[in-house]
Amino acid sequence: MRLLFLGDVMGKAGRRAVAEQLPGLRADWGLDFVVVNGENATGGMGLSAEHARGLLAAGADVVTLGDHAFDQKDIIPFLEEEPRVLRPVNYSKLAPGHGARVFEAGSGRRVLVVQVLGRVFMKQPFDDPFSAIEPVLKAHRLGVSVQAAIVDMHAEATSEKMGMGHWCDGQASLVVGTHTHVPTGDAQILKGGTAYLTDAGMCGDYDSVIGMEKLEPMRRFVTGMAKARFEPAGGEATLSGVYVETDDKTGKATRVVMVRLGGRLQPSGP
Repeated sequence: MRLLFLGDVMGKAGRRAVAEQLPGLRADWGLDFVVVNGENATGGMGLSAEHARGLLAAGADVVTLGDHAFDQKDIIPFLEEEPRVLRPVNYSKLAPGHGARVFEAGSGRRVLVVQVLGRVFMKQPFDDPFSAIEPVLKAHRLGVSVQAAIVDMHAEATSEKMGMGHWCDGQASLVVGTHTHVPTGDAQILKGGTAYLTDAGMCGDYDSVIGMEKLEPMRRFVTGMAKARFEPAGGEATLSGVYVETDDKTGKATRVVMVRLGGRLQPSGP
């Protein structure tokens, strides 16, 4: 199976990059399944129902969220009616929506997608991500009940993301980090057959401070004072993520390649 995961979509520039490039990538790369993290797609903070529909229409099979999952209030009822948008699995069980679901990928193949939030350096005391994800992976065995499994680890600390990668090794096709908006260069296949990347980066304008216009973040770093709101940078966006090929029988990864298209970063891809 050919899988594509795209990192945090940042504002209008990121949405535009996905809308313009993803349909062509699905055809050119023969993609079977696409997951897009959309948690910063609306003004850099959260995801509106309208923008969720736009990402799905562009070719995403699933859109994942993160710690800003509920920043846009209209996403709350939308999560109850749209199963293709996932919030973190270790939110309160009373939270709307779901954190894990199995999807059809054609030819009878099934793909598990799970999103989980890290706790290190994060502002809210979420449930333990490791104990939250374990029963999900046990209930949907890779190579048995599902032909692929994708874990979006939305976290701040690289060590926690790496820990999750090794925790899921052999039980997931891909464990990929999101949240920091900075792509890492450590794409690899772990010993148990799980593809891993510490952070997919963002789909946004890299002439910025993690996707935000530079002036206000720099002012706050220098003076310690806020003067204006953060605003997403609006220049040409780089599409960032990871491409994975898997064995349909085992669900394990056979190839992993970092993806960088357009914008300012050095291009890469399959």
